[in-house]
Amino acid sequence: MGTALIAAAKELHPVLQALLAGMFTWFLTVLGAACVFFTKTGSRKLLDAMLGFAAGVMMAASFWSLLSPAIEMSEGNPIGTWFPAACGFLAGVGFLRLIDLVLPHLHIGFNANEAEGIKTSWPKSTLLVLAITLHNIPEGLAIGVAFGAIGAGFDSATLAGAVALAAGIGIQNFPEGFAVSVPLRSEGMGVAKSFFLGQLSAVVEPLSAVLGAWLVFAAKPILPYALAFAAGAMIFVVVEEVIPESQHNGNTEIATAGTVLGFVVMMILDVAFG
Repeated sequence: MGTALIAAAKELHPVLQALLAGMFTWFLTVLGAACVFFTKTGSRKLLDAMLGFAAGVMMAASFWSLLSPAIEMSEGNPIGTWFPAACGFLAGVGFLRLIDLVLPHLHIGFNANEAEGIKTSWPKSTLLVLAITLHNIPEGLAIGVAFGAIGAGFDSATLAGAVALAAGIGIQNFPEGFAVSVPLRSEGMGVAKSFFLGQLSAVVEPLSAVLGAWLVFAAKPILPYALAFAAGAMIFVVVEEVIPESQHNGNTEIATAGTVLGFVVMMILDVAFG
């Protein structure tokens, strides 16, 4: 079944492949947000374990699916094999840091007075959605550049590897949808609105996936930089946002265990199928 799907996907344009992969990761966010229809409250320990899992997936994907291929593609670079990966990585970190400074958002589990970015009077629900949206921008870009690399004709870029990356990101999107919708419901928001806001944050993933695929497909020389850019952006989000959220409530051990599990799962997916 999986082989047949990959064979069928090979016939599609890389930008369309990226769009479909982004839609898949969005769908898993929708499923996570749909948990609000079955429960009004969520275990804080479970939520922190899920956030830790998401952090582990993002860290593993950043290296195996993004940085390692970027370095491999840069063999023979006159400045140094390390140069595109280092430049792209730092650019990704800088880009997300700029968004982090400007975009009003609130980490999951934090009080409203701990919101970051430009100060606004926006409700807590909006700030929570924007925080998860911030997570999803680099994830969508990562998916896009992975599929764009296939169209660019690089030997180290495979459809199976791109699918494994999309699968890993999709798996960790499920708890992200849950992490927004259920807390909003527990604070008294209606179930339908809690679900809508929970899934809304992932709408950016198909859009950024298409953008990433189109950019590298149109300008092949930037691919190693683009892969490393997505890696830097994801690592920034992990260190600045996801890990602090998972450990903010004192569930350090279970959050750390979730991170380790997420890292191993993504590593297996990438090595086995990439």
